[in-house]
Amino acid sequence: MRSPELMSRRDSGLLVIDVQAKLMAKMAEADRVVANIIRLVEGARILSMPVEATEQYPKGLGPTVPELAARVPPRPEKLTFSCAGVAGLADRFRAAGASKILLSGVEAHVCVLQTGLDLLADGFRVYVAADAVCSQREQDRALALSRLERSGAVLTTTEAALFEWTEAAGTPEFKEMSRLVTAPDAALLGR
Repeated sequence: MRSPELMSRRDSGLLVIDVQAKLMAKMAEADRVVANIIRLVEGARILSMPVEATEQYPKGLGPTVPELAARVPPRPEKLTFSCAGVAGLADRFRAAGASKILLSGVEAHVCVLQTGLDLLADGFRVYVAADAVCSQREQDRALALSRLERSGAVLTTTEAALFEWTEAAGTPEFKEMSRLVTAPDAALLGR
């Protein structure tokens, strides 16, 4: 029996929040964060897990970064900072059996934070890949992660989430996850 604190491919989904060109251009850790989000998206694909993604006011902030755009489903445009304001998003996760949502994206202290708090209030178990979220200023990111954790979200890392979803070594999925974890960021980014 597995702990109910652990995510699995059967009960979890991934949400990619606003990884857009104009926002990412301002992030010091942009390449690392985008590479980790690619790892998560590819890992979710390998395990047939639901993935949702959003774009915050793309007219002003630009589209999703090209390295990620082809890997995620169509992104609904939003004006609310919280992704909970996106019609049908929570329902799609529920319909896929995902009661646990792993968050990734930007900015940690605005859209990620507000989304996490709203999803918690809506009954989801929220996880945050701390190495797959960022803000322009590290203090904003750190305080957002602290606030999310104090509110009931679980902090994790990209590698921990991938292997948690996979559950066991010695499977074809484990081998694919191992390749994702060890792949250089530049290779994932196509550079």
